[in-house]
Amino acid sequence: MRVNPYLYYNGDCEAAFKFYESAIGGRIVAMMPYEGSPAVADTPAEWRSKIMHGRMEIAGNVLMGGDAPPGRFVPQAGFSVSLNINDPAEAERVYAALSEGGSVHMTLQETFWAERFAMFADKFGIPWVINCEKAG
Repeated sequence: MRVNPYLYYNGDCEAAFKFYESAIGGRIVAMMPYEGSPAVADTPAEWRSKIMHGRMEIAGNVLMGGDAPPGRFVPQAGFSVSLNINDPAEAERVYAALSEGGSVHMTLQETFWAERFAMFADKFGIPWVINCEKAG
């Protein structure tokens, strides 16, 4: 069994996944729009190019998501996508890229358990945690 985050967007899933591809170093392996799917008949014309399902691989892990149907999007709350990064310099690079234009709740800093730790929401409203644990 694997546990993978599945994120919902309000029409900007494709832009978010392309952003993550650059910021985190992921690789988009699927990007399926509503157009061409069995759901297209129930999809408004202006929403048909939106993403029904996307899949990205990040260092052997999977991140999935899609654009919620029109009128069904609810902002993300009650969770964070956690990135556990071993190298403090890489944690700083990812934090700078991923938090740009977002809302920072705790800047990247040293804590009693971590070389670097941060909490923020990206510019798409997805909450993230970066954790770079101290050795030992």
